[in-house]
Amino acid sequence: QVQLVESGGGFVQAGGSLKLSCVVSGSIFRINDMGWYRQTPGKQRDLVATIDSNGTPNYADSVKGRFTISRDNAKKSVYLQMNSLNPEDTAVYFCNAGIKQHVLTLDRTLWGPGTQVTVSS
Repeated sequence: QVQLVESGGGFVQAGGSLKLSCVVSGSIFRINDMGWYRQTPGKQRDLVATIDSNGTPNYADSVKGRFTISRDNAKKSVYLQMNSLNPEDTAVYFCNAGIKQHVLTLDRTLWGPGTQVTVSS
């Protein structure tokens, strides 16, 4: 079964850094876009950053200059380096990947279970 496995969340003080990692486990044919989203209680899930298969990133305005998304296609992984964290970054962070599991199957989107990031003031 193909799934996304996240790691790297935790507790950090304002101004600190964390790095999130996400790996696609299981056999797949191709990974398309990958990304990170975040959600706080009672609010919708918002885009943080995405990266396409060529490595071109896209960021939400709120994280530009502070967060860096990257991927390692050989390791089927995507990363989010988060610097200069502030309390407004506190959320559950979800990994996202568009995959094609077999050459004859349709593309589909996977979500990870989420990892908590808490930034104290």
